[in-house]
Amino acid sequence: MTDHSTLSGTPDRNWWRGAVIYQIYPRSYQDTNGDGVGDLRGILMRLPYIASLGVDAIWISPFFKSPMKDFGYDVSDYRDIDPMFGSLDDFDLLIAEAHGLGIKVMIDLVLSHTADVHPWFVESRSSRDNAKADWYVWADPKPDGTPPNNWLSIFGGSAWQWDTRRMQYYLHNFLHEQPDLNFHHPEVQEALLDVTRFWLERGVDGYRLDTINFYFHSQGLEDNPPLPPEQRNDQTAPSVNPYNFQDHLYDKSRPENLAFLKRFRALLDEYPAAAAVGEVGDSQRGLEVVAAYTSGGDKVHMCYAFDFLAPDV
Repeated sequence: MTDHSTLSGTPDRNWWRGAVIYQIYPRSYQDTNGDGVGDLRGILMRLPYIASLGVDAIWISPFFKSPMKDFGYDVSDYRDIDPMFGSLDDFDLLIAEAHGLGIKVMIDLVLSHTADVHPWFVESRSSRDNAKADWYVWADPKPDGTPPNNWLSIFGGSAWQWDTRRMQYYLHNFLHEQPDLNFHHPEVQEALLDVTRFWLERGVDGYRLDTINFYFHSQGLEDNPPLPPEQRNDQTAPSVNPYNFQDHLYDKSRPENLAFLKRFRALLDEYPAAAAVGEVGDSQRGLEVVAAYTSGGDKVHMCYAFDFLAPDV
């Protein structure tokens, strides 16, 4: 696998401090086969140009196998490349060329949810007693058949989708085709850490962690309380979405996440130069979450929130 050392031969664990990280959205970056969609070989072609800009790392948006209902943020196979972007061989070439040019490679890792066609969810929804029955967040309806609580999706409507196979609701903070994984289940955490290790072994230098504060939910499934109108803003969801009317105490930014992030960081620390940056989607307490997730040197290295995009900050 790829050598994780710097060009001088000495690993630099702090390379990310002050680093310039260049984001690449593969499908619109460079098309090399004429199908109108950018691909990994297109990124490979442009690496010398990127190196000439003096960047320290590239962050590649999702390229995993996906039905593309959310443009790759709905993963159906964490260990393979979607054919529209190329192959694992293409990715290996990209890693080797980037490292040869002194560029580190970070990739987008979507852990909070999968696509509904992911084999894990296909098995989970097949019955209430299969091996992965509790890998996702399932809940019985209220006596009147309505969803178990008032949680809302960032993309609109209820965060609960009825499933006729299990006769239960499943949680989705985004599209209903993006069921949320149940991080309270130890096997789910192990499976996701195995995915993390897979790409580290393939040579990646780190991760951008999508929706890092959405990993855990409250197992009590309590209703979120209302948010006073003067505290509402449209940083997390569009202003027309009533998602902004709630104080999201129970569906995200849960304290249980800190223990998982410590496990995640311990894995990264096995690799001399691996680093991670988390996306925090919480307009009410975003900077508090950023501080908690980056504290102590034992969770993620960096986080960003959207507070500084607001006009009143």
